[in-house]
Amino acid sequence: MTEDTALFDAADLHGSLRDPLLGSLGFLNEVMGRYPEAISFAPGAPHPDTLESVDLTACVDRFVDHEVALGATPGQARRRVYEYGPSRGLINGLVSEALRRDHGIEAGPESLVITAGAQEGMLLVLRALFASPRDVLAVANPCFVGITGSARLLDLDLVSIDESPDGIDLDGLAAACRACRAAGRSVRALYVAPDFSNPGGTTMSPACRRQLLDLAGQEDFLVIEDNTYGFTAATDQALPPLKALDTDRRVVHIGTFAKIAFPGARVGYVVADQPVAGEVGTHPLADDLATLKTVVTVNTSPLCQAVIGGLLLQHGGSLVALGRRKSALYRRNLTHLTDALDHHLGELPPAGITWNRPRGGFFVRMRLPVPADAALLEVSAQKYGVLWTPMAQFYLDSSGERQLRLSCSYLDPDQIDEGVRRLTAFVKGEVGS
Repeated sequence: MTEDTALFDAADLHGSLRDPLLGSLGFLNEVMGRYPEAISFAPGAPHPDTLESVDLTACVDRFVDHEVALGATPGQARRRVYEYGPSRGLINGLVSEALRRDHGIEAGPESLVITAGAQEGMLLVLRALFASPRDVLAVANPCFVGITGSARLLDLDLVSIDESPDGIDLDGLAAACRACRAAGRSVRALYVAPDFSNPGGTTMSPACRRQLLDLAGQEDFLVIEDNTYGFTAATDQALPPLKALDTDRRVVHIGTFAKIAFPGARVGYVVADQPVAGEVGTHPLADDLATLKTVVTVNTSPLCQAVIGGLLLQHGGSLVALGRRKSALYRRNLTHLTDALDHHLGELPPAGITWNRPRGGFFVRMRLPVPADAALLEVSAQKYGVLWTPMAQFYLDSSGERQLRLSCSYLDPDQIDEGVRRLTAFVKGEVGS
């Protein structure tokens, strides 16, 4: 058999491999590789300066000492770090206490699963919740591709709900529930990021948070809450997560240490305290997620968990304290980006060009009078030396075709200034009227 001889056709593989979403992500990475000198507003990655001060050995030692203080022998504590660990996780107690103290989330360690990043958490939650082909996943429009990609891997049907200035469009969500019911189906869960969503930057208002939970009870669906960017809020502006307001256990809360610690650890968590009636009594949904995890990743790296646990201990067991310096850096960058856009484009912006001003998170969304597609990105990179992310991949419909996303998290202020100057030249040269 020669190298060119195919064993089977691409159509014989899972349909998600031919999804345009996966292709668009690959194209973006390829463009970034071809134009290394371009200033890139594309990646939503943590700033390099937030990654250099982590002493991995000291973190592990601190966590081991913590385990010894709780009653383990030094040998037992070390083995917990170096051996296979429980699928539920090692640092559940530390994370549970931090969530209670910092965010008002009352959920014991038994209600948590420590995951290989938030992405695994999304996959596990969807696999556990969606048992019938009649179930539909509702997502905000636009929406993080990690959740829509996971849904496509699992062959789940999606319905998109537009965002309003206050967050999710509750009237649209209620209408979607009614339409599904009329078709003999049901909205099983809604995915939403209430704090500075990726990619839209939207923040859900306090009133919308309460009304969403009321609607979830009325229509009998769960809310999958992604809290990845909540830590970037200023302390006096932080709103309670949906899970902190959840008196009926309607919310499954997903978080990650990728942004407040460092992404290479690949440590996230899921709070799933929903009671499940089993053969021998009632158990939390987290038990079932842990069972699924045993055949997905077996367990989250105990060594990486020890590093994260050590970082939490170093900061008094506080998520807020752990993320404080990074939060200030990202708010600085976001303000710098929006101020630079106002300075260079604000007085007389070309017709049809607008952008939002989020109060936190990593992203700014810009609207253009022309399609922000792969061809336009190629021109922007080659001719003007600036990269951005097309927004179409974040929508289930065509409403994002004339939008782009600008991420400021990875850059320094001088890079942001130069990037906006290049972006301004691109806008005025290629899409301005």
